[in-house]
Amino acid sequence: MSDDLKKAERLREARAAILDQLGRVIVGQQGTVEEVLIALFARGHCLLQGVPGLAKTLMITSLAKILDLQSARIQFTPDLMPSDVTGTEILQEDPATRARTLRFVKGPVFANFVLADEINRTPPKTQSALLQAMQEGVVTAGSQTMELPRPFFVMATQNPIEQEGTYPLPEAQLDRFFSRRFSTTRRSTRSGRSWRRRPAGRFPS
Repeated sequence: MSDDLKKAERLREARAAILDQLGRVIVGQQGTVEEVLIALFARGHCLLQGVPGLAKTLMITSLAKILDLQSARIQFTPDLMPSDVTGTEILQEDPATRARTLRFVKGPVFANFVLADEINRTPPKTQSALLQAMQEGVVTAGSQTMELPRPFFVMATQNPIEQEGTYPLPEAQLDRFFSRRFSTTRRSTRSGRSWRRRPAGRFPS
């Protein structure tokens, strides 16, 4: 068997293992999970459009746990600043020498898996800070340029229902996403919802 075939077989086995683990946490949303995995394996990013309550946060945190990687969630709001995403420089004083230096404190974008929740609720300036990091894989602060961890995957969400007070992403910025998925509720006998598995003996309050 050639090296390419071995790699393809390993990828198939990894996909099956991830789907099996996710199936223990999330019931439904198979199409969404498939598209997220395709974007992840292709080293791209994914944009999900759907109403709240479809286990998007649970999906990204579960993926990070399955792959033993770090995850972060950013709730985008109208007052969110670019430094809240990428990080900021703070003035630090040495207690012994009293010398003052600038130290960069990394923001939540310095994680392997980043959930950008409701990205269209923040102004374009803050959107661009994240999208630049997605495109270039680095963050620049002052004279420093820092690489983001590898792998680096962003799953952004948009609420297609509430449009008041939002800042829709222009087409040029939508191109930064490898996949764009319109997530809908799952029509079944389970009240059309995406269900989360709970341990035996535990019931929702």
